[in-house]
Amino acid sequence: MAEIATLARPYAEAVFKLADEQQRLGDWSGWLRAMAAVAAHPEVQACIGNPQVSAGQLYELFLAACPDGLPAEAKNLGQVLIRNRRLELLPEIRAQFEALKLEREGVVDADIESAFPLDEAQVAALVADLERKFRRKISPRVRVERDLIGGVRVTVGDEVIDGSVRSKLAAMASAIAKV
Repeated sequence: MAEIATLARPYAEAVFKLADEQQRLGDWSGWLRAMAAVAAHPEVQACIGNPQVSAGQLYELFLAACPDGLPAEAKNLGQVLIRNRRLELLPEIRAQFEALKLEREGVVDADIESAFPLDEAQVAALVADLERKFRRKISPRVRVERDLIGGVRVTVGDEVIDGSVRSKLAAMASAIAKV
């Protein structure tokens, strides 16, 4: 996984720089989403590693599967990736581009794990609290993790806020074991 991220990073940074200079971060976000979906498609994946499919044929297939209106710069990215045998990196390039875009916009991702499903009001209240704490806009990713027993665990960057019943029980067990 680290190798894929390492290989994708220069492409993501170059695309981000271009998009930022052109003030088209939103446009590139959409183009990369569409291109990454095409690159991840099983039929395209089968052609990527097939020695019987030339780079030109793969490029034609790729363009045919991409949505109409893809600008020359995005097409050029596809061509460079195909020429360098890196088309399979597009989903990771997109993910890294999005991370750079969120960082530029002052947004940070928060992974919110809850023992039970949270409604929109609960998520909104939690996000508001997190935005006050971190003084940044929060982009939440919420998922249910039944192993927590109760409460929530929030991960923002490398900081973890664990308010789960499971962690409290573990702390109590540790304190009892010391007695």
